[in-house]
Amino acid sequence: MNQIVARAKSCKQTIVLPEATEERTLKAADRVIADGVANIVLIGDAAEVASLSKQWGLSNIDKAVLIDPNNNPEYDFYTNMLFELRKKKGMTIEEAQAKAKDPLYLGALLIKNGKADGMLAGARNATSNVLRPALQIIKTQPGVSCVSGAFIMITPKQEYGENGILVFADCAVTPVPDADQLAQIAVCSAQTAVAVAGFKEPRVAMLSFSTKGSAKNEVVDKVIEATAKAKAMAPDLKIDGELQADAAIVPFVGASKAPGSEIAGKANVLVFPNLESGNISYKLVQRFSGADAIGPILQGIARPVNDLSRGCSIDDVYKMVAVTANQAMAAKQQN
Repeated sequence: MNQIVARAKSCKQTIVLPEATEERTLKAADRVIADGVANIVLIGDAAEVASLSKQWGLSNIDKAVLIDPNNNPEYDFYTNMLFELRKKKGMTIEEAQAKAKDPLYLGALLIKNGKADGMLAGARNATSNVLRPALQIIKTQPGVSCVSGAFIMITPKQEYGENGILVFADCAVTPVPDADQLAQIAVCSAQTAVAVAGFKEPRVAMLSFSTKGSAKNEVVDKVIEATAKAKAMAPDLKIDGELQADAAIVPFVGASKAPGSEIAGKANVLVFPNLESGNISYKLVQRFSGADAIGPILQGIARPVNDLSRGCSIDDVYKMVAVTANQAMAAKQQN
C-alpha cells in the first residue's frame, strides 16, 4: 500500500469525489491533500462543505476544487455535453438538465471533458448508481464490454503469488461471465496487477475445479475457451488454464498436475470462473489468513471509476483514492 501511495504522489492525478458532504469522504480528502497523494475535486453544496470542514477541523479542504452542482457556472455546458452524448439513446434535454446536477453524472462528465482523471464514490451510493453514469458517459475500454471488480490480496503467506500479494477477480460485478467476458476479466486483471499492484510480470491462472482435463464439464469448457480467447486478446500475456487453485499457486502441486506449464505453481493473478466463487474466496482468504483486501478495484472502464463500500472507513477512502490515481496514470500511458 505504501508503494501504491508513493506512485500516486510521484505523478499527481486529479480525482473527483462526488460525495463531498459525506463525513468519511471529506476527512479522507483532507488527508489526501495534506499528504500530496492527489489533486481533489469535490462535488457538493459549497456552504455545507465549508460548515462541515470547520466543524471537523479540516484545514486542507480549501485546496480542493469545489463544484456546487446547484450553482455551477458551467452547468449549461455540461447539460449540453450530456445531451449530445445521450440523445441517440433517447435522453431529452430536460433529463440532461436534471442529471447535470447529479454529482455522479457531473463527475463522469468532468472526466469525459478532461478536467479530472478518475472518480471515487459509493460511501453514500449503491454500486449501480456509481456505475451507470460511468458506463453511459466514459464507457468501457476498447475491446472490453464488461466491467469487473478485482481485489489486491496482501497475505502473510509470502511463498504465494508475488511475495504474498495476489490479484483476485472477478469478485464484485459480473455474476456469471461467459467465455468472452471471462477472457476480458483476465486481461483487465493483468492490467490491474501492473498498474496498481506494481507487478512487473502478471502470471494469470484461469481457475476451475479441474486441472488440464482432470474433470469434464461444460463449466470447465468455458474456462478453457476463455483462456484461448484471452491469449488471442493479449498474445504476450502469460496465462494458463484450466487450473485448480492449488495447482495455480503451489509449486510442487503445479509441477505434478500441470507439468510444463509456465503458470502452474507460480500464478499471481487468479481469475475465478464466476462471481460467486470469487467473492466467497476473497472473503475466506481475508478472514482465515488475516489478509488485507484492497478493493474492489473496478476494471474495464475507459477511465478509472471506483466504488466504495457503504461501510468503508476513512482509511479505505484514502487508499482507494491512491488506487484510482494509479489506474489513471496507467490509462494515460495506454493512450
